[in-house]
Amino acid sequence: MSEQKIHISTLPEFDMASHLNNEEEIAAYLTMVIEEGDVSELAYALGVAARARGMSEVAKAAGISREALYKALRPIAQPRFETINRVCAALGVRLVAKPMHDHDGDLMHHA
Repeated sequence: MSEQKIHISTLPEFDMASHLNNEEEIAAYLTMVIEEGDVSELAYALGVAARARGMSEVAKAAGISREALYKALRPIAQPRFETINRVCAALGVRLVAKPMHDHDGDLMHHA
């Protein structure tokens, strides 16, 4: 039997935004999505986090219009890196690169 990939954006009725109450929770959520490696899922996740904070507030802090924010963060969007960084900063988080392997070359597992 083959495994079917489930996308976060297709799950019914669960509103992740209602569970993102602080910067640590937003960072953990975005990290999980980034590890999946799907840019459109990252755009969706940033939209969820922005809804948790308030779209108007995030748009203002990011220096873009509310309409442009909605457009950039829809599930099928592929926002520019600059937009992703600005939205992350408005959410109080930042993207961080971490090594995939430890100094012995072993794959590191995220806790």
